[in-house]
Amino acid sequence: MSGRLGVWPTVAARLRLFVNGIFFLFFPADCRVCIEPLLQASRLPVCQSCRDWVAPIEGDLCPVCGERLFSFCPTALSPSDAITGSTPCGLCHRVLPPYARAVAYGTFEHALRSTIHLLKYDRVMPAADFLGLKLGVAMAKLRVSDPTAVDGDSWLVIPVPLHSSKLRQRGFNQAELIARAALRNAAWRHLELETRVLVRHRETVSQAGLTRHQRRKNIRGAFQVRKPDLVKGKDILLVDDVFTTGATVSECARVLLRAGAHSVFVATVARALKAERVLHPMLAVEAAA
Repeated sequence: MSGRLGVWPTVAARLRLFVNGIFFLFFPADCRVCIEPLLQASRLPVCQSCRDWVAPIEGDLCPVCGERLFSFCPTALSPSDAITGSTPCGLCHRVLPPYARAVAYGTFEHALRSTIHLLKYDRVMPAADFLGLKLGVAMAKLRVSDPTAVDGDSWLVIPVPLHSSKLRQRGFNQAELIARAALRNAAWRHLELETRVLVRHRETVSQAGLTRHQRRKNIRGAFQVRKPDLVKGKDILLVDDVFTTGATVSECARVLLRAGAHSVFVATVARALKAERVLHPMLAVEAAA
């Protein structure tokens, strides 16, 4: 009996090769990231090499906002503390953001950036599942990853909302799709997705190309809590696709805390790190959600 069971992995592998061969023969397509031919059947038109290229952020990061700690991002404390990541970056040390902590899975560049754009602008919906898995890895860095650390349904997951005009134009909120994909993982069943609470009641211009100060001014007053009774005393996990300067999530956190939320944490799929924005200025040209 055990001998028969042992042949099934080989049969399954041969079947996958056969299916992939049929797919490549009758449905030739290229990877939407590297433009190389796709050799495997997949709902997401991104090759395995590009998927494997999407890696988590490494290095010393600010324990508050997640910015990379470098010499041009000084702290008021000793350099050794900055290197270990035990102290906030210069910006957070001067003025702490309204959220308790922000984490991201990867750097907003290369394959991860392209996959996010496939979802947002090309409406490749299977990308949400892939990005949801990455968001789950980022969420695991926060204390929401421990079901015993939460009190019943005290944690709410709130995607950063789109204005109604942008939602009609795009047809979906990418932050919500990614959050739903992440929450399908059994590890997050103690978290509750809530999309009725936070609304973007004022339309804003694109954040692309704006300075940090201009972004804050542009987004100020754009969000509103419609159901404050649902957030009062609750811990909130705010979810978005990309963290650029933090202006959007900071404004969302501010209005949620004003409405009575106990705390706000932030998790995003990607983050535009300062080092990459300095070395690669094109990464700073990110269309706002």
